Amino acid sequence: MKVLFIKNRNHLYLFCSIFIIFLTALSLFFISNSSSYAVEFAKNSFFNIDVTISLNDIEKSKTKKAYLTFDDGPTTKATAKILDILKEEDVKATFFVVGKHVKEHPELVKREYEDGHYIANHGYNHNNKILYRDMDSFKNEIVATDGEISKAIGVNNYCSHIFRFPNGYMSHIYTSQKKDALKVLSSLNYVYVDWNCLNRDSEKKYSNFQLLNNLKKTAKNKGTLIILMHDTADVNKTYNVLKDSISYLRTQGYEFGNFYDFVNY
Repeated sequence: MKVLFIKNRNHLYLFCSIFIIFLTALSLFFISNSSSYAVEFAKNSFFNIDVTISLNDIEKSKTKKAYLTFDDGPTTKATAKILDILKEEDVKATFFVVGKHVKEHPELVKREYEDGHYIANHGYNHNNKILYRDMDSFKNEIVATDGEISKAIGVNNYCSHIFRFPNGYMSHIYTSQKKDALKVLSSLNYVYVDWNCLNRDSEKKYSNFQLLNNLKKTAKNKGTLIILMHDTADVNKTYNVLKDSISYLRTQGYEFGNFYDFVNY
């Protein structure tokens, strides 16, 4: 066996520097090519949004990008099945989780996070009477949900920074309370996001054909899509039409992303 000795000190420094650069590049290669990744967001971490996540701004974008979002979970009836399909299709999504369900099924949120999906905040109870009782209650709903996410994924002081109002900010209920809530969101370093495409899986019973057709209709002639679905299976089983939905969007030239795309970190 040959052993390399470097007698010249300058040469030794040069060799060590090159070796360190090589190891760093190798590490970055494996990180960037990993099928699973996660980004830690703490409440006191630097956070910014590259674009304003609002329906108006999304509708202006002509870029064919599709963001799958799933509300109201996690649930044992649907979440794992959806995660299986997303993994098989190599699609990253965003899950707007409900705090009390995170507490019930932390293992599902941990899997979402470790699979590279974005974990966003949908309030603790999904109950408007509690959420809008007053602004302290609104704030507590968000903070409590972040707390349950923190415990589930093992990240201290996790903050998703992105909130979705139950029924959406655009809905014509609790309008004055939601305006006040925007100030609370800002104080917590939060933004909110609605949607501009959906399959209506939570509205009434539809066939799989109808669910897919609802998505097609609401996606028509649009660039960037924020797509509302649910991982609850209480009205419709979206996982039964998810593969076909992904396939259709791909045939229309859409690429998939999740809300990590919007984060400047």
